[in-house]
Amino acid sequence: MEKDMSKATRAVPCSVVLLTVGTKEKRDAMTATAMFVAESLPLLAISLAKSSTCNDIIQKTGECAINVASVDQVNLARRLGAAHGSDVDKFTDFNIPLEEPSKIRAPLIKGSYAGLECKVITSHQAGTYMVYIVEVVAFRVNEGLVPVAWQGNSYYALEKKIS
Repeated sequence: MEKDMSKATRAVPCSVVLLTVGTKEKRDAMTATAMFVAESLPLLAISLAKSSTCNDIIQKTGECAINVASVDQVNLARRLGAAHGSDVDKFTDFNIPLEEPSKIRAPLIKGSYAGLECKVITSHQAGTYMVYIVEVVAFRVNEGLVPVAWQGNSYYALEKKIS
């Protein structure tokens, strides 16, 4: 049995999403993961560090966009995962192409496998994190692109159906 419990979460395969948030004054993006909660009312769970700029903006707006990363966005996912701070304009610095959302203010990222526009239903504090349950209120899927997953500190293309 492993003694280093910090490795436990890396054993669980998860989605790779590029979370975006925004107001008229400020916007931000970060790499995150989202977990399916319910289908009939399309609900997802996301977790953010309470100290993050994205968390501050979600607290103010009650909304976010979940951009499901495509294989072409793995480098962007790495860069967004390593960039922190409220003084950085990641959209400009990383030359992120954007699309207009239909029901929220947070921008969508072009080239994503899917763009999910979400409204916060509830939140729960968990240590230094906030866990949000969000409802998908609008979405678009780019079927020609391949989404990615993350497991064991590596990225995997989800292009081969096995069942």
